[in-house]
Amino acid sequence: MKNKFAAQLYTLRNELEQDFPGVLRELKRMGWSGVQISGLRGYTAEEIAAVLKETGLGTAGMHVSYEALQNELETIVEQAKLFGTRDLICPAIAADLRNEEGYRAVRAKLNEVAAKLAPLGFRLSYHNHAFEFETTVNGASALEYLLEPSKDNAVLAEVDVYWVKKGGLDPLSFIRPYAGRMPIIHLKDMSNDERQTFAEVGTGVIDFIPILQWGEASGIEWYAVEQDVCPGNPLDSLQISLTNLHRMADRLASK
Repeated sequence: MKNKFAAQLYTLRNELEQDFPGVLRELKRMGWSGVQISGLRGYTAEEIAAVLKETGLGTAGMHVSYEALQNELETIVEQAKLFGTRDLICPAIAADLRNEEGYRAVRAKLNEVAAKLAPLGFRLSYHNHAFEFETTVNGASALEYLLEPSKDNAVLAEVDVYWVKKGGLDPLSFIRPYAGRMPIIHLKDMSNDERQTFAEVGTGVIDFIPILQWGEASGIEWYAVEQDVCPGNPLDSLQISLTNLHRMADRLASK
């Protein structure tokens, strides 16, 4: 399982702008097996791909904006090939689409993109926040509508367990329908106080052991750790999360 832990690079967005290659080398030194790309921060895809190859870091997919998936797909696919990943993930949608009509349009458009990607060997997923739980489509939350596990829906899941918890649901119960349809899951914890803000994995209120057990039985290829806001140095936060995840993996391996 330890070879599936990846750092979502949005966590380190400010550091990447200063020294993207140096950050990648530090993540490898810390013990991360992969990274999830979230923008190139002024560097070229070739530059980043070279450092990934040098360090041996895997690529746990790429977060690509809804607009870029529609308008820059050829470029995105070429970048994904350089990075050695087959997973493209829509990370969010604009506020003016967060209504029933908008979600119907988003699902249709994402399926169009997925149909173009499939013959090339690529997969398309959607990453949630909490706002998708505020709208109902076909009697379910907009997120369940977007991720519906049906033959006519090619949009795969990249469920963020923190945002599910923030939306008032139980993360483990929520992810169960997406066995075999979620190559990458987002792990972040929620602080155990009234703020309910972002926390390092293993330090908050979310129980990750059963989530990891489910993931190993349900086709998870990467566990991507993202912490949108960190109390100090984001590298320190990622180190805490990785240490705790390794401890959890050891516990599960000893069972």
